[in-house]
Amino acid sequence: MTLAADMSAAAAQLLAAHPEAGVAFGDRHRRWIEYRPQPRPGLSLVDLTPEPRKAAHRLLATALSPAAFAQAMAVVALEEVLDRREGGRRGRHSEDYRVIVFGSPGDDAWAWRFEGHHLSVSMTVAHGRVSPAPVFLGANPARVDALGRPVLRPLGVEEDLGRELLLSLSAGARRAAVVADVAPYDIRTATHPRSEPIAPPGVARADLRPGERALLDQLVALYLGRLPDELAAALDPAGGDVHFAWEGPPQPGTRHYYRIQADDLVIEYDNTTDDGNHAHTVLRRPRGEFGGDILAAHHAGEPHDR
Repeated sequence: MTLAADMSAAAAQLLAAHPEAGVAFGDRHRRWIEYRPQPRPGLSLVDLTPEPRKAAHRLLATALSPAAFAQAMAVVALEEVLDRREGGRRGRHSEDYRVIVFGSPGDDAWAWRFEGHHLSVSMTVAHGRVSPAPVFLGANPARVDALGRPVLRPLGVEEDLGRELLLSLSAGARRAAVVADVAPYDIRTATHPRSEPIAPPGVARADLRPGERALLDQLVALYLGRLPDELAAALDPAGGDVHFAWEGPPQPGTRHYYRIQADDLVIEYDNTTDDGNHAHTVLRRPRGEFGGDILAAHHAGEPHDR
């Protein structure tokens, strides 16, 4: 089966049991991302029996690589860890996630989203083509230790590789890359329904030494690798006009942030607390997210077998 067919089959299984999970494709909540513990539309996993709940998880799995799906499940499990740390004051729980389908699977155009605290994955399908983004993964706590060693650290590779790149840069490249001494409170694209390029862009890939470029390429590949191979390949900037920017101090255990930008690609990482133990990451596409690329081709009447 194709990726679009896999998504359609999982969504259809969910809708067969719970048609209330479906809304019109033109619903105002289709262009939406909300990773905070806020109300959101969709069918709650709390209301699902095991079979449709499994269909919801299988739908999410169609959009993610095996590693990213493992990260997503760890993010979900962390809700129980966070609830324990908070003494249950906010009533967090690992079934506080919602799935929503826009339109009908198999239609010319339809979409779906799986979302809750620290997890938001949106996919759009048109004429058998899948368009990904936004894809958000967060973690609070970002790290749980035993004897000073991590027991659970779902976004650790993203943090470590970003810092490794920063520290590898020459003095001149680092001056260009570090665009602020203090990290922002959160990722800059936040919950805006449309993302835009962020200024300043930082240091250009073209201005890096070979080893530095290799680390930047590896970091880009890490985020694109959250997606199935065919979607990752379509978004790969392939060494083009890529920029890297860092804000805040370089040390672990501090509030810090970085971003990568390329053609139709914005990647952000933010550790949002002073102790560096609350991470947000996102992959967005200023032109292509929420299906902007494939829907534009669809409305323009372009051939759909591209």
